[in-house]
Amino acid sequence: MPDQDSLPPDYLELLANLRARIAGERLRIVASANSAMVLLYWDIGQLILQRQATQGWGTKVIDRLAQDLQRAFPTMTGLSPRNLKYMRQFAESWPDREIVQQPVAQLPWSHNLILLQAVADPTTRLWYAHKVVAEGWSRAVLTHQIERQLHLREGRALSNFERTLPEPDSDLATQVFKDPYLFDFLGTIDARRERELETALVDHVQRFLLELGSGFAFVGRQVRLTVGDAELSADLLFYHLKLRSYVVVELKAVPFEPGFTGTLSVYLAAVDAQLRHPSDNPSIGLLLVRDPAKNRLMVEYALQGTNRPIGVASWTAQLTRTLPDELRPSLPSVEELELELAKGSAT
Repeated sequence: MPDQDSLPPDYLELLANLRARIAGERLRIVASANSAMVLLYWDIGQLILQRQATQGWGTKVIDRLAQDLQRAFPTMTGLSPRNLKYMRQFAESWPDREIVQQPVAQLPWSHNLILLQAVADPTTRLWYAHKVVAEGWSRAVLTHQIERQLHLREGRALSNFERTLPEPDSDLATQVFKDPYLFDFLGTIDARRERELETALVDHVQRFLLELGSGFAFVGRQVRLTVGDAELSADLLFYHLKLRSYVVVELKAVPFEPGFTGTLSVYLAAVDAQLRHPSDNPSIGLLLVRDPAKNRLMVEYALQGTNRPIGVASWTAQLTRTLPDELRPSLPSVEELELELAKGSAT
């Protein structure tokens, strides 16, 4: 690699121009996809409103529509019954499609949800939409400014706000790149190769656990769990007939991170609150990760921070568990899990 002194004199200028060009094009493409998604959501909401007015659609029909759409597009979490009802509210709150196109469609869906829930007056809501686009506010800043009633101090003049996207390094642009609804809509997610491997391993582990014949009953995969305003998806959900408890299996094709156990704990709490029968035992979590042996201590530290029964199996290290001794014989052994993980990663 040549050192800086041997580079052409205009190299650094060319590099800076290319970086700016690439960053701008990435934002333009993602922003265009975001606008298309928001307008699609508005169109879906309008169709639901029309059917409610002409055919008397109720909640059950919307729930059925969500199920059928989720079946057709299983990777899109944005098609849940809850989100379809938000789309209906979105279309009802913004009846003019031209206003939605500019500036509302420039906002990530999560920003639009904040505006729907926190600002009832249409003129004030539009004021904040313009302000977000002009200044690139994050969700946290938007929420804070609404709570402070900024519109009462700065007035309601809308013509003073630019309708162009903020700079690529703004909070809003960062939010657009991270918006999970957008990535679901596009059919792509971060770490695509890792996710493809995870999907193959989930298929393999699902078959393996069912073939064990030790009491696992399959409930579902990518099981949607609503926690507050968030929608989560558990990779695999089983019910163990002998243990009389749900078993949540999460698989990551990356090294262990402490946050994985925290997320799994949330899944377990949600399953216990939403699915567990009073006679069932607390749900059990199995986290399967690609993890070098040196992270074993980190796994142990992470498990010390939770009182929920969680097992962590790595592809190269041993299984670490917080499971009670009496539960262990009913679940796969360390050797069985690691052998099957090795087989799955080789396919």
